Amino acid sequence: MNNFIFNAYTEMLFGKGQIERLPEVLKRYGKSVLLTYGGGSIKRNGIYNKVKELLKDFNVVELSGIEPNPRIETVRHGVELSRENKVDVILAVGGGSTIDCSKVIAAAHYYEKDAWDIVTTPSKIDKVLPIVTVLTMAATGSEMNKNAVISNMKTKEKLGTASTKMIPKASFLDPEYTYSVPKIQTAAGCADIMSHIFEAYFNKTKDAFVQDRFAEGLLETCIKYCPIALKEPENYEARANIMWASSMALNGLLGSGKGGAWTCHPIEHELSAFYDITHGIGLAILTPRWMRYILSEKTVNKFVDYGINVWNLKLEEDKFELARKAIDKTEEFFKMCGIPMTLSELQIDNTNFEEMARAAVIHGNLNEAYVALNKDDVYKILEMCI
Repeated sequence: MNNFIFNAYTEMLFGKGQIERLPEVLKRYGKSVLLTYGGGSIKRNGIYNKVKELLKDFNVVELSGIEPNPRIETVRHGVELSRENKVDVILAVGGGSTIDCSKVIAAAHYYEKDAWDIVTTPSKIDKVLPIVTVLTMAATGSEMNKNAVISNMKTKEKLGTASTKMIPKASFLDPEYTYSVPKIQTAAGCADIMSHIFEAYFNKTKDAFVQDRFAEGLLETCIKYCPIALKEPENYEARANIMWASSMALNGLLGSGKGGAWTCHPIEHELSAFYDITHGIGLAILTPRWMRYILSEKTVNKFVDYGINVWNLKLEEDKFELARKAIDKTEEFFKMCGIPMTLSELQIDNTNFEEMARAAVIHGNLNEAYVALNKDDVYKILEMCI
């Protein structure tokens, strides 16, 4: 295990009714609030009205319409609003897209040049406005981490940026706020959570036993509770466990002591940069194909651990057979959750695969991944997804 520093910076206010504490938390940072959110879902389900009621003693300016793959233009507009209104704190009400967009607005507020600079070059992030979140969808873990992903549709780039200064100061997690999330978004969110776990779990570091057992438990949580949440949207136990798994999957806990680059996320970022698809759906399509592609003598033992510890498969003489069963189980699970499992179902063909594969290798540093991939490897994985 490599040396590491782990900090859990965010105050997590988890459970029913915690939203009542929103005013006391926001007052720590000032009275001028930029309220950010996406489409109309928080207005339809009553969360917007509740938040506005709680903010009656604050000066509030709103940024609505943040996209599922947040655009750099929206970030720029948010920066204009935050500066014009001398904002003290950003309150992001929504899922990962809203929170990601808010993080980059918070960082760009004090940055004199264009906001896209701090996406492409995170080292330019210095002072950042404080961020508080009210989570309405479990998926990205953005409510408790330093990461943000922003799309530039003009250049067909979807890039991640990160800074510990962008970690939210406090996050409100009420599982009841996820009751109204549509089935396909619930399933895609769980696929995203599982992908975050896979990226840390399938790693060259061999002696991170604690992190791997944590990872396996979180995967089991998603496998157990996603089908329940799909069948019973207002099952509190299911929603609560998925929500907490989302935060734990990408707050640094699973990746501590591990190095290397991620694999499926950089490839999927190219898919959604070109086609603006739902991130979790792209990951669900890619993941089992990537697993099959990298299965070898070097990786089979990890897949055996995965099959036994997560899917409760029996140890067989043929390790490869067990590994393949575990991968099949993964694909079957995503399909059972209602996720389309081919790119063809999304009307995506191989037209842009060459350019996407090249960009994924460059932006994703895939030579440092669990199994190093070049442009041809990525192209072949994408072809397997058709």
